Amino acid sequence: MALALQTFATVKDANAALKAQGSRYLGGGTLVVRAANEGDVSVSGLIRSTEPSLSAIVVAGGKVRIGASVTMAAIGGHPELGMLAKAARAVGGPAIRNMATIGGNLFAPAPYGDFAVALLALDATVSTEESETPIETFLANRAGSRAIVTSVGFTLPPQGGFRFLKVSRVKPKGISVLSIAAVLQQAPDGTVSSARLALGCMADRPMRARAAEKALLGRKLTEDGVAAALAAASEGITPITDPIASAWYRAEVLPVHLGRLLLA
Repeated sequence: MALALQTFATVKDANAALKAQGSRYLGGGTLVVRAANEGDVSVSGLIRSTEPSLSAIVVAGGKVRIGASVTMAAIGGHPELGMLAKAARAVGGPAIRNMATIGGNLFAPAPYGDFAVALLALDATVSTEESETPIETFLANRAGSRAIVTSVGFTLPPQGGFRFLKVSRVKPKGISVLSIAAVLQQAPDGTVSSARLALGCMADRPMRARAAEKALLGRKLTEDGVAAALAAASEGITPITDPIASAWYRAEVLPVHLGRLLLA
């Protein structure tokens, strides 16, 4: 079945066209084109927009705004976003990163969507033409979303405050067993004053590890200091089972890798 492709100069016009039954928005195409190629008959038309703001990266005054069409390769190579390079490079191989967009990654189902895990830890906001929504709210309601994502925004964390880890198998290479992102702030005495932990593959979408966050507060990043957080890391998780790993295995190795991230 042939797919009709329509290109619009503005997001407003693309949003209007997206109301047609069977139409899907085309960013980098790594999700929707694959779905169509694999026989998803619900996709009958593709909509895209060339509005320049969708491809812009703005870093100013400690704030970051990234257009939804910005690719992982562009983020990985941006001189002011070095802290996010590891998370961007965790998405597929070079060919995928040249196509995969930040907007598309927000919709990627587990075990994909590693960059969205990083954005959740960064407490990002997700913007459409009409609204700006906290990323946690957006992820909870993304299945019913039809508005085109235009950008994400967040505040740059303190130097060294952002950490990211992706765990994958050697064969098949690349797909996540799990991913973890953290934004930590420490008081002058070395104790954790603020913590945001985000997990990938521990639910059908990125999720916060709230119990572990709470257990870190007032503790130092030592083996004894993080022990309570590691014990609490599994609270509320519902890991996925897929050909890469079982839910049991993911739950078992989560505290191990979270400990490595926190003690790095």
